[in-house]
Amino acid sequence: MRNRTSNRPRTQPLYESELIFPPEHWHNHASCIVECPNGDLLVCWYNGSGERSADDVKVEGARKKAGAKRWSQRFLMADTPGFPDTNPCMFIDPRGRLWLIWQTILANEWHTALTKYCIASSFQGRGAPRWEFSDTLLVKPGPEFSEIVAKQCDAEEAGVKGLTADQRRKILAYLADRRKNSADKYFYRMGWMTRAHPFVLDGRRLIVPLYSDGFDFSLMALSDDWGRTWTASAPLVSLGGVQPSLVQKKDGTLVAYMRDNGPPPKRLMRSASKDGGMTWSRVVDTDLPNPGSGAEVLGLRNGHWALVNNDTESGRHSLAVSLSEDEGKSWRWTRHLELSEPGPEATHASYPSLLQSVDGTLHASYTYTLNGSKVQLDAMGRPQRECIKHVQFNEEWVRTGDSREEDQSDG
Repeated sequence: MRNRTSNRPRTQPLYESELIFPPEHWHNHASCIVECPNGDLLVCWYNGSGERSADDVKVEGARKKAGAKRWSQRFLMADTPGFPDTNPCMFIDPRGRLWLIWQTILANEWHTALTKYCIASSFQGRGAPRWEFSDTLLVKPGPEFSEIVAKQCDAEEAGVKGLTADQRRKILAYLADRRKNSADKYFYRMGWMTRAHPFVLDGRRLIVPLYSDGFDFSLMALSDDWGRTWTASAPLVSLGGVQPSLVQKKDGTLVAYMRDNGPPPKRLMRSASKDGGMTWSRVVDTDLPNPGSGAEVLGLRNGHWALVNNDTESGRHSLAVSLSEDEGKSWRWTRHLELSEPGPEATHASYPSLLQSVDGTLHASYTYTLNGSKVQLDAMGRPQRECIKHVQFNEEWVRTGDSREEDQSDG
């Protein structure tokens, strides 16, 4: 369907982009962006040799002062010596304090993640925030956890009859491990990780979206006393629905969009909560493609929703931003932030973070990876491939871009 016109005031399309720092041989990934009360932009990400094998991974940050043309020099945000620190996210709470939440990976495997956080009241000067409080975010799923997981395993096992013997064997073994792990107190209390921005509900409840690579599904950590105590939601059990991002409908319903780490069809997955994030509806596929890569959804102040994601079923060569005026029933406007032909020369863009600044402008940060002949070597002969990119744009820029031939609806 073609983009519709309306009587809304027209503004000029806005788009600007920049690299926060030049590409380098270090792995730089999983950024998160916030706007400070004084108008500064603050971005964090993790940096190092690679969290799956190295212990030098740390959380870094950079700042763009309000009105400045360039980003600051990078600075250290968090580092646990001898362990990789990964997947940071940030938000500013109603008291005006900056939170950084991240994971220390204890044994170079995602299911050994331990979630930490720190809080700063002083973070709007130069350099790194001055952390005044830090703690560990311990998640303790309730007694219903194992029961919910077991029911989902029952349903999946009942659906394997039409598969080949090899497919049945693999799925049944996978589900048997999930059953076992859901009854293992150590396993189901460890390994929960952040990705997208936390969500503040009605100015009172903090909801931190979490996921587990050990289980390949998600849950929420909730606090009604700003981190003094935490409650775990019921799990959002699915085959691969991870890295949830939250948005709220006008009627108060929370909606989670999740990356698809499961079997085809590769689609963003969706669930909803009508009780403040405590329980969630059955996780279902949407019509929105997802190659198994992070996405973020954001409710804008005018009631529209914005979504930034890799809009393919395979590969991270295409990163798009889409707008919805009907709370996700359709996404009528789409424009690409990055678009390359798939293949060895493709530039990759992934793990986007999205915010709307006070002036209404949209800002995104994401991992930007060069490949093929675009890659140059540094003085030591190492490929300079990866950095973090920042773009700013407005809704009008998205509307004047790509249009979808048909509505994409998730019902």
